[in-house]
Amino acid sequence: MPKPSHREKFLKAGFEVVLERGYCGASVRDIVQAAGAPQGSFTNHFASKEAFCLELLDRYFVMVEKNIRLTLRNDAAKPLARLEEWLDIQIHFLKKAGMRNGCLIGNFSAEAGEHSEPIRQRLREIYHEIHRSVVYCLEAAVKAGELHTSADCGELAHFLYAALHGAILQAKVEHKPAPLERFKKTLFAVVLRPNPSRK
Repeated sequence: MPKPSHREKFLKAGFEVVLERGYCGASVRDIVQAAGAPQGSFTNHFASKEAFCLELLDRYFVMVEKNIRLTLRNDAAKPLARLEEWLDIQIHFLKKAGMRNGCLIGNFSAEAGEHSEPIRQRLREIYHEIHRSVVYCLEAAVKAGELHTSADCGELAHFLYAALHGAILQAKVEHKPAPLERFKKTLFAVVLRPNPSRK
């Protein structure tokens, strides 16, 4: 009779551990204990903690992509409204943890990128994919007359995502959503100013 697989237990419990404690702070022992699995069973499924965290990152990005399809890539909704909804989904996720855990992409960018070249490369790919989707939405906003035709959507998308992660890190330190609320307010009131010719 085959032994039961603990793979899904590791991934589910390990996600919470790594999100809370970080790449360096979460040990294999922490992950194993959280999963309630035998200590030696981790290496039956994952070659290393790095390989495990790469898989966590890929699974997290599947969730990110789903939210992008529902918002930034949803052509049925007004462009800036779907950008706002995309941000609200992320803020809601962070609020559920009391602004203590942050975003796995941002957390790994600040920490794991210095310790793992494969994770750094995967993060680059993820940033590129998210950037493309933000640009897509901003270009739609220009076409819809919600943004001025002179808007540089590529640069705006880079700025927007970098500022978002800065606000997330500050909210994580303060355990309050205020930095994210300020970011969002300034983004829509100042940075993404509507086309003045729009009626």
